[in-house]
Amino acid sequence: MGGDPYVSATVGECGEPEASSAHRDRTEVPDPYGDRALLTSAMTRGYDAVPDQERDRLLRYLEAVVAARLAPVHTAVAFNAVYFGYDLGGDGYGGSPLCLDDFPVITFGECAPALPVGAMVCVATGSEPLYAEIVYREGAHPETGALGDVPAWVSGAPAGAEGPATPGNGAAPRRRELLVPDLHAFGPALSLSPAQLHRLRTRRRWINGDGHVVVDVCYPSGEAARRDDLTAYVEHLLTTAREQLLSPFVPVSLAELVGSTHDDDLRTGLRGLLDTVWGVLNSCDGLRTWGNYAMTRASLAEGWRDNGPLGGDDLRSLAAAVERAATPARRRHGLTSPVTVYTAVGPRLRGFPGAAEPLRGVGYAAAVCRANVTLADVVQRDSDHGMFENGSRITLDDAFEGGGIWRSHHPGDTEAPGDPLAPAGLGWASTTGTPSQPQPQPQPQPQPQPQPQPQPQPQPQPQPQPAEAEVDPVDLPLADDAALGPSELLRADAMEIVWRSPLRLGHLIDRRLPLHPDVARELRQSHGGRLTARLELHHSGRVLDGNEALQHVAADLGEETGRLTGVSWPRDFFPGLMLELRWSRGSTVIRVATTGLKEPVQVGDRVIGHCFDPRVVTREDVPGSDRHGDTAVGLDSRQLVMRTVRRCGLLTPDGHALLDRSVLPRAVYGRGPARSQVVALESAVAELFAERRLEPAFGSRDVWGQPHFPARGGEPTIPLIGYRPVQRRVIRPWGGTEPGAEGLRGVQFVPGHLRRLQPGYSPSPVQRAAFREYCRRLGKADGWEMPDGYTFVIEHTRGH
Repeated sequence: MGGDPYVSATVGECGEPEASSAHRDRTEVPDPYGDRALLTSAMTRGYDAVPDQERDRLLRYLEAVVAARLAPVHTAVAFNAVYFGYDLGGDGYGGSPLCLDDFPVITFGECAPALPVGAMVCVATGSEPLYAEIVYREGAHPETGALGDVPAWVSGAPAGAEGPATPGNGAAPRRRELLVPDLHAFGPALSLSPAQLHRLRTRRRWINGDGHVVVDVCYPSGEAARRDDLTAYVEHLLTTAREQLLSPFVPVSLAELVGSTHDDDLRTGLRGLLDTVWGVLNSCDGLRTWGNYAMTRASLAEGWRDNGPLGGDDLRSLAAAVERAATPARRRHGLTSPVTVYTAVGPRLRGFPGAAEPLRGVGYAAAVCRANVTLADVVQRDSDHGMFENGSRITLDDAFEGGGIWRSHHPGDTEAPGDPLAPAGLGWASTTGTPSQPQPQPQPQPQPQPQPQPQPQPQPQPQPQPAEAEVDPVDLPLADDAALGPSELLRADAMEIVWRSPLRLGHLIDRRLPLHPDVARELRQSHGGRLTARLELHHSGRVLDGNEALQHVAADLGEETGRLTGVSWPRDFFPGLMLELRWSRGSTVIRVATTGLKEPVQVGDRVIGHCFDPRVVTREDVPGSDRHGDTAVGLDSRQLVMRTVRRCGLLTPDGHALLDRSVLPRAVYGRGPARSQVVALESAVAELFAERRLEPAFGSRDVWGQPHFPARGGEPTIPLIGYRPVQRRVIRPWGGTEPGAEGLRGVQFVPGHLRRLQPGYSPSPVQRAAFREYCRRLGKADGWEMPDGYTFVIEHTRGH
């Protein structure tokens, strides 16, 4: 939507200007949409796995993001910035080409779904849409007092707790929460005007007078309510915000970084990226963190120097009040009883004179985090593990409720020392030892006397209908058989010809191996139409039997094609296995080798340890197909559904298949089957959906009856059945070294990603085509068009 007006143009490796902005130490701040993606595959494995150079680039950008945002930057928000392309020039996320239709629409009612920190939402206000990013979240228990005084049982209580030692409904708990949305995160173009925002605050329907959202949150389970912020955000991205996560318009897709679109791989990759972002924020000398929130040291110092509301004087008063909260008044005679006081930081800040204005909008999050950092510094500086000279022990008891609940206990020496900044939930724990009041048992009620039932009248018996004849499934050839797994020439010189090709199901069944046309032609010229050739098989990481490793086979060299026949394929060879083949000129020896993966992956029900073609695996490694035959006869309904979707569905380069759901019965049986067979297929589809072996989707159908995914505008929408292979796409830099070699050392793989262009530049047709192919790898079967103002950097390698 817009670029950074404060960029300096440098020439990137592709010969086009790369955008960047100035860092505080005069180094350039990298752009998420720059020539080099900020997120890398190594980052999906966590902070410790990231090279120093990649950490440094990410640190420079994230430090600039924290300095630019008015609110403390949560780890999830920092991830958003780098993943979704936050523009530091003032446009925020509005400077990226993200599709706003992908954002979940939230309607706040009596009970709202849980929204983690980092959630990007469109709030339905009844008029103009309100786009916002949730940047802060805390508990807002109704029992909390106006000056931050909190009943003991509230501190550390589980979601849904109804009182002391009363956990409440743990199956679907509710909790009142305060959310702070950043209403300006999407830049001026997508922000409400001051008049519109004032009107919404005055109505207090969607946001309150401070611009916050206070809502009763409904959790689907107790486990969901107990999730930490980052785990909750991972689940949010994989479910509610999945379309947003897998958008091809992000700088570099998570699916591209992990090589998969399966939930388990995406979840692992997300956790690794969040760990990397958290580690980078914590390693930055210019930042301070409170929990998952990061602030610049400069902003904290400025706040402490401020003499206005919630400035240094008020923060010192807050620290002194918490320290003295439990100190008993002096008594002339006798001993004092132990005193424990719980103080919620957020509500307590509202009690300071003039605090109303600084606590509006995202200023509330900044004030709460600054106050907690102040209290933590006082505890660490002026106490011995929370034990102060006045005899009180001060500890953090609940980090979530009320912006943080601090516990003041006197005399503090009666308790075992511990980490004063580790939330212990002692308030709730102190109540759980008290037995709850017994509930009155219901008195037995007299059983009602049975009433006489009317006698049923005889009904005429329906005449039996003749059973509908069932039909057999059909075995149709693959419609795209000729396009699957073509042979690719790698090298042809004076010494040898090297090519690669995936093993096909027909090769296994017929015990044959096609030859490259150039090899077949030269052998036919020198040896005629038939000869005995020597086949040498090398299976990476495996020791083959002697009769498999070295074979003497017949070579049938016709005018159009050539092939080896009578091949004994090893038992663990499968359709889609990638073969590298080599023929030395003048010889009759064909050498075939497989290439091992760095780590095994699972595709469907097969664990694969070698390079493979995912399209061939999807089409041919299906139920009913093996080296002994290829037929649907004898399969149950679940196997028939899986076989048909994989063989007949719209196929993407990474092996996804999508089938028009309405044509499933005819695709299985070749004609209209019996009603019982249709019901069995629908039941099988439902079971496979529930097990997530297949997935529902929606596409469209054109005037010729062809399905498309994603749905095209102006075409009728149709339900699709989607097969998503459980695999990690393996990227290996073919070429540049001998085929079959161990790989390139010191080479860094750079995934395909979007890059922002400077005015006057436009992407080439090659880059547009590469972007459409990239979209298909993300599951967008028809491909999408590149957004204006961007180009696509094709995946490549760096290094030597």
